[in-house]
Amino acid sequence: MINFELDEDQQLIRDTVVSFARDEVRPHAREADEKGTIPAELVQKGWELGLVQSVIPEDLGGFGNAHSAITGAVVAEELAYGDLSIATHLLAPRLVTVPTLEFGSDALKKSVLPRFCGERFEAASAAVMEPRMDFDASAPATTLKRDGDDYLLSGEKCLVPLGNEARQFLVIASLANGTGAPHAQALLVDRETPGLTVGERERNMGLKALATTRITFDGCKIPREQLLDGNEAASARLANLWRVAQGAMAVGVARAAYDYARDYARDRRAFGQAIAQKQAIAFMLAEMAMEVDAMRLLVWEAAWRLDRHEDATREAHLAKRYTSDMALKITDNAVQVLGGHGYIRDHLVELFLRNARSFSMLEGLAIA
Repeated sequence: MINFELDEDQQLIRDTVVSFARDEVRPHAREADEKGTIPAELVQKGWELGLVQSVIPEDLGGFGNAHSAITGAVVAEELAYGDLSIATHLLAPRLVTVPTLEFGSDALKKSVLPRFCGERFEAASAAVMEPRMDFDASAPATTLKRDGDDYLLSGEKCLVPLGNEARQFLVIASLANGTGAPHAQALLVDRETPGLTVGERERNMGLKALATTRITFDGCKIPREQLLDGNEAASARLANLWRVAQGAMAVGVARAAYDYARDYARDRRAFGQAIAQKQAIAFMLAEMAMEVDAMRLLVWEAAWRLDRHEDATREAHLAKRYTSDMALKITDNAVQVLGGHGYIRDHLVELFLRNARSFSMLEGLAIA
């Protein structure tokens, strides 16, 4: 039987992240969006919560907690409730640590994971998206070709979070083995690898506080030891962990928009009564509340299956698709509830709407 009840440790983590998102993240959301940057002090405070270090084994410097997709979904939702850009920035190092923990060799774990256990924020990221209309994460145009005992990596990635400061990247490329069809292969690439070029910061409609860049790989030589487990089950699990995390973030943004619109409707009065008492507004808010709960249930079902190491591809796909659609609908409804006020920057709902548009287009920005 599916059980979504959080244990004591998970509830403690949730309570901690809820307080941080409310007291630290949300107050910086507007200024970060306007200035296009996230305060270093805030990033450091987020690092000190131990959200990255928690699942790294104790003998490698971490806290030694078991990796859980449900815990990751809870953290992603609550941080995104505060602000999506800041949440993505704070969780970006997990794009390297979690895949290395789950799919890396013992030697790779010992080489990579300890650097994320220091006192200061360690930037890392994933290069998944590509600048082409027919992009498919399971069949990337970026190629990985055998070159003796090593590999050569060539291609271009876009929308790489923290690309301007990350020291290491998880990259998804197409690898051909013998005469078989190419398959998606995850690998780790150091920033200083010859042939790797980081482009200028991209200018996006949403996620304006999050620095994203293009990265070009021009025949980068990659030691075979930096390849992660490339079997079909591992690739599917990695993709599903992305989908769960982004679905959870969509829940957080949608819930933030609903709460903002609900509170506004309770306070805003017209013709002698709160507009929340108007039937059209009340029904819209009720539908938004139902959809937020439905979104979370889909995400948690996929996460629950991942924690049991079951095939969660169907559930993760449904969660990602549904939450992407609903986050956009709910944030748009929030703008409508506020009327003309929803369109101006005095209120956060316009920011929620711009950020929600990213969920239907982006892959690999977070991992559960």
